[in-house]
Amino acid sequence: MGRPHLIGRLLERDRWIVIAAMAAAVAACVVFTVTGGGTGMSSLDMTRMTGPAGALIARTPDMMMPTVWTPSYAVVIFLMWWLMMVAMMVPSVAPVVLLYGALKPERGASAQLEFLAGYLGIWAVFSLGATALQATLSASGLISSMFMSVTGGFLGALLLIGAGLYQFTPLKSACLAACRGPVESLTHHRRTGRAAAFRMGLSHGAYCLGCCWALMVLLFVGGVMNLWWVLAIAVYVAIEKLAPGGDRLARPMGAALVLAGVALAVRTTGLI
Repeated sequence: MGRPHLIGRLLERDRWIVIAAMAAAVAACVVFTVTGGGTGMSSLDMTRMTGPAGALIARTPDMMMPTVWTPSYAVVIFLMWWLMMVAMMVPSVAPVVLLYGALKPERGASAQLEFLAGYLGIWAVFSLGATALQATLSASGLISSMFMSVTGGFLGALLLIGAGLYQFTPLKSACLAACRGPVESLTHHRRTGRAAAFRMGLSHGAYCLGCCWALMVLLFVGGVMNLWWVLAIAVYVAIEKLAPGGDRLARPMGAALVLAGVALAVRTTGLI
């Protein structure tokens, strides 16, 4: 009886170590995001100026000169995106990290933290792509320097409609199913050997990216610094992945996004 009791105590200790690490990471990244992500602009101030709708929809004028992109500024934007992704995505992946620890009890907390590192590595790749897209939009004059949202109604409408249509695709459904059924996914894609936990985290992160990337791109519509949009997307992603019946929300949300995109396009034409 002594040995199983000791193992149970060690597992419980490791579980709390991982929970504390994830909570600390999320808290630090939330503070970083709220204070402006190192951009020199307060997210709170920008959000107050535009309100929940965002600068594009609220038609809030941009009072800043176009941003000059330097290598150091690109690093700042990359870190802003990545740490924002940590704040948004770790809460919804936390149960999977703890589940992986239960499946690999002999590795303790280290396996779970390696899994989390692999998962966040995938979102670092996404953040690199988001930074490149933001730089491209900035060079083309298609993004607000102050609010970091697209400036053209038709482009915003295209992003909304595209994200909405993606909600209906087989790829979205498959990736969402893997996120909602992690036991089957972790078993099917089991890795062994060196850095197995990290590679498993990469695998699960790839499914999560496939599920959520189009929703994250919508930050270019509401404003990358708009805390209303950041919170709304994070909460929706968590509900879609974790709540009972959350998968049934994907298509209604897709339809709502398409309708919102059509309405924005019509408004941009001046018909309404």
